[in-house]
Amino acid sequence: MDIAIVSRLGKLEFMAQALSEALPEARFFHWPEPEALSADIALCWAPEPGVLARMPNLRLIHSIGAGVDSILADPHLPPVPICRIRDEGLARAMADYVLWSVLYFHRQFDRVIVNAGQHIWHRYEQRAREKMRVGIMGLGSIGSEVASVLSQHGYPVSGWARSRKDMAGVDVYAGDAELPNFLESANVLVCLLPLTAETEGILNHRHLSMLPEDASLILCSRGEHLVVEDLLELVKSGHVRGAILDVFTSEPLPACSPLWSTPGILVTPHMSGLAKPRDIASQIAENIARLERGETPHSVIDPSVGY
Repeated sequence: MDIAIVSRLGKLEFMAQALSEALPEARFFHWPEPEALSADIALCWAPEPGVLARMPNLRLIHSIGAGVDSILADPHLPPVPICRIRDEGLARAMADYVLWSVLYFHRQFDRVIVNAGQHIWHRYEQRAREKMRVGIMGLGSIGSEVASVLSQHGYPVSGWARSRKDMAGVDVYAGDAELPNFLESANVLVCLLPLTAETEGILNHRHLSMLPEDASLILCSRGEHLVVEDLLELVKSGHVRGAILDVFTSEPLPACSPLWSTPGILVTPHMSGLAKPRDIASQIAENIARLERGETPHSVIDPSVGY
């Protein structure tokens, strides 16, 4: 079994040991090594467009992450299954991050921290959790876990997805027609959408303006979901109270970005959830084994919808 690692970010050294342990009989090649073009399997993160189409023996394309947008950006993909990573540990980590972020705004730590820097002692009135509705955009495996955790902690939760879903304890909205009603009720908006042509730039002035005044944003999906200039304008005007941003179109976030210094915005270094290399390698090995047995691999995505 020949496996090609295809990424514009280099050899993905952090995966090397885990992959060699999970797939001891495989031979690994790194694009642009010539042998990579003869591989049976391509493990990808941000592959260079056109490379995968040059692999005549390719039987499976596997993302090393939960997202596949960087793969689907290639207009010349060969007609083979594309799989992504599903990690329960990643979903739990994301839920922890979002719960902390919701509490950050709910208990007004954003304001307390500013006051502390100015030696101001001021105790804010506590707001009941029942009056702090959290809206979650994206109800896939991660969004569903986040919604469940927040609901268990007593927050009223709304969810919005492309298609109708039935989730206990969550008021579900679906499709473009129901998006305004969903946004108008969210005191905290959490974006966990996959990145597709339809969701790119969805956090724009029009949609963020639909939030109730003093609402907050938590973004830990993809930086491309956010129109930065629109958020900055709405935060400075006071319509949006603030934001916690964990993902960006360019990472690390450049030091010159106004997101670093705009009051009300907290930048974190893409830390909301990180899958462990051994878990990634184990899923890849299982999917390769299923392919060898003539079975359908787990977590095959539908390119027509982007996830």
